[in-house]
This record gives sequence, structure tokens and C-alpha cells, in this order.
Amino acid sequence: MEHFADFGLAEHLLRAVKQEGYTTPTVIQEKAIPHVMAGRDLLGCAQTGTGKTAAFALPILHRLAAQPPAHGHRKRPIRTLVLTPTRELAAQVGGSFAAYGRHSDLRSTIVFGGVAQNPQTKALERGVDILVATPGRLMDLMAQGFVHLEAVEILVLDEADRMLDMGFIEDVRRIVSRLPSERQTLLFSATMPPKVQELAGSILHDPISISVTPEAPAAETVEQAVYFVDHGDKRELLTHLLSDASVTRALIFTRTKHGADKVTKHLRNANISAEAIHSNKSQNARTRALEDFKRGRTRVLVASDIAARGLDVDDISHVINYDLPQEPEVYVHRIGRTGRAGATGIALTFCDANERDSLAIIEGLIKERIPTVVEHPWHSPIPSNVPKEKSGRPGGRGTSRPPRRSGGGGQQGERRRASGGPRGQDSGGSRSTHPNRRAGDRPAGDRPAGDRPAGDRPAGDASNRRGGRGRRGSRRPENAAS
Repeated sequence: MEHFADFGLAEHLLRAVKQEGYTTPTVIQEKAIPHVMAGRDLLGCAQTGTGKTAAFALPILHRLAAQPPAHGHRKRPIRTLVLTPTRELAAQVGGSFAAYGRHSDLRSTIVFGGVAQNPQTKALERGVDILVATPGRLMDLMAQGFVHLEAVEILVLDEADRMLDMGFIEDVRRIVSRLPSERQTLLFSATMPPKVQELAGSILHDPISISVTPEAPAAETVEQAVYFVDHGDKRELLTHLLSDASVTRALIFTRTKHGADKVTKHLRNANISAEAIHSNKSQNARTRALEDFKRGRTRVLVASDIAARGLDVDDISHVINYDLPQEPEVYVHRIGRTGRAGATGIALTFCDANERDSLAIIEGLIKERIPTVVEHPWHSPIPSNVPKEKSGRPGGRGTSRPPRRSGGGGQQGERRRASGGPRGQDSGGSRSTHPNRRAGDRPAGDRPAGDRPAGDRPAGDASNRRGGRGRRGSRRPENAAS
């Protein structure tokens, strides 16, 4: 905390940070805060869960509290605009501003689609200092005359790569064109594809570039394993894994919204409490499902990639990739939902024959082979032209040990490592079918050049946008704020 004091942050901000669980600044906070405080434009590359929200929220609150707005405004003008790609992320960022600034007199509000706009417009009419918004709803409110951006001093683009993937680039450019040219701009992105770099070059002025992406992007606190399984057997395998009591809170990712609904229905028929969350659900239904999951009323949340970033839920014991994502970076964000805040977590991946190519690309990204669980009833062998996984004993089954819970009580569990050779291999060479046991490595060797994953595009595909004025009736991607 002394680092924050060096940057001149007010005492109420320090208290807020401590209440939110930070005891020392994270790397992104230490690197970013001095430059944000100095008014510099910033291009930050950082994974979700690294504390970047605090890295921009804290100095913004300090600056706005220390410098009153310019005279000539009849009500509080919007001085900071934060754009996020999804409603869930907007709610999380808005909640952080409210928590960190609870001891100040600054006002913040959140606007996104899927809910009635009347409460949002009333808050805007009273005047706000900080506006957190998704692009679609913001464009609607601007067209209706409820939002005026001529006094914005700071623009933040959060999860810019996701925003571009979802087709918001033109909306972002229109919004930026309405902002004062003299402003501070902060752009944060988990990855830096060419489109993000192009956008950064067009809106940032002499920016400071900060990257805290580790060499191995997969979180060190997450144990990973892959199950090779035929597509038709995935649901039975999922039910089998969830029967383990060590799976206390599981987040399951599917590639499509329809797939999330089918998996949820199957789990409910198996008497497993589960809810689905995706863009076809109303905002109230999504909020309720997420709240039930956070409070433990629902044990399993099935999601499209709407929840890969920005989902802030403590003590998720397991992330299960029911389908592999088409973009390998999304895998990293998915499994980053567990193993947070010093705890350990477990990430399990189902891989059918059409997904093996995608798995190889993911392993190249994270620079490691994901251990394979062989001993389960639905194991699908690798084709004969590829070296097979080593099983424990010929024809034998692994002996199950009592399940080990992951990182309870906020304490970091010990991560088992083997210096050379397969990880997590029992003395007898067998593998357990328990979902929280580390599996043995697959032998080296190329994967078959299987087909690309079949099915619809991942979450983020277009869905009809309802309501709103000042826009043409176009289709908008998942999470579009309508």
C-alpha cells in the first residue's frame, strides 16, 4: 500500500482497496498507476484477473476528486467514459468504481441493453461523473439526447480485443468521434491482434505501452487435464465428473447458446442444479443466474463465451471446457475463472475427434502439453497413426484416491510438479478418474490433422437487436447492449 501512497492517492481510496482484498499492488497496478496519474495515454496488455480495473479506476477517482469540473455546466458532466464489450463486465467495472469511490462524492452509473432504460436515463439526468457503458445502449442514448460527451476528460476501452471480435469497432469509432480531442485515453486488451493495434494507433497519442502477459499465459494456480471423448458421450462424461463431491462450484463453457441450453437441461434431468447464461437470456435472467451461482444456490453455471472475461466469482473449483473455443486465447480466459485470489483451481477439457487440431493450437499458445486422463469409461483413443497415451497397467484401471479440494479458505494449495517425466503419475503408473486429480502426460508426437471444430460460431455470433432509436435494424453480436 505504500506504493499507492507514493502516487498521492487519497486515504479513502486506500481503505477501499483494502476492503476489496488487495494487500499489495499487483504488477499492472504498479506499472500503470503512475502514468495514468500523470495524464499519459496508455496501451495495456494484461490478462483478466490481474487487477487492471483498479489500475485505472483508482487514479481516475483521485484525479476527478482532486480537480473539479470546469465551470459552465448546469449539472454534473460526464468526465470519464468506460466502454466494455459485455453487460457483465460493465456491471463489474461499475461496481468497482462504486466500491473504490464510496467515500467520495463522485457519482457513477452503468448503462447497458437488455433492461429498461428508464432508470438509466433518470441517473443520467441527475448528472454523473463516471459512465460505464456497452457501445450499443450508449449509441441509443446518445441518439435520444440523454448522453452528452463534450466534457469527457478520460476514455477507457476495456477488453478492446473482445469488443472488436464482437463487431463493435464501428460503434467505438463513432463514439470516439464525439469526444473532445484533448483527452486522456486508456486502452486495455488481453491480446494485441493487428486490429487492436490499428485502433490504438488511431485514438492514442504518444502512449505508454505496458504488458504483463507472462511467458506461459495459463495461470500457474490452475491444474489442467484433457479428456478425449466422442462428441455424443460428452454429456455422460460431464454427469460422471460432476458426481464427485470435490466439484463444489463448476463453470462449464459451450461453444453455442443452444449447446448451453441442451447441457443445462441434461444436468437438471440428472438432478444437478444448473443454470445457463448467454445472450438469448434476458438481462434479468442472466443477473439472477449469476447471483444464484455466486451465492451457492446453483452449483453449476453453463455459459457461452459471454463469461470468459469479466466474470468475477470467488471459489470456482472447476472450469470445464465442454467444447473447445475456436480462438485459442479464449481458452486462457476461460480457465482463468478458477485459481484466483491465491487459491488453486482445476480446468478440465473435453476434446472430440474434430477438436484435436484446436487443442494442438492451444497447447502451442500456453507452451505446454495438457495432461490426458485415460482411465474413464468414455475414453476415445487417438487414431492408430498417432502414438497412443500410456495407460497405467495393461487392461487395468486407476485406483481412486479420496478427492482433494482445491485451494479452500483462500489459501494457495500446493501445486504438484514433476521435474521431467509425466506429471501426476501414481507410483503404479495408473491415472485416477477423479476430476481433481492430475493426469499423466501424453507422449510427444504430432496430432492428426483433423477437421476444424464443427458447429456454430462461438458466443459472440449475431443476434437480433431489439428497440433503440437512431440506429438501423441491423443484427448485433452476442452481448450487444440493445
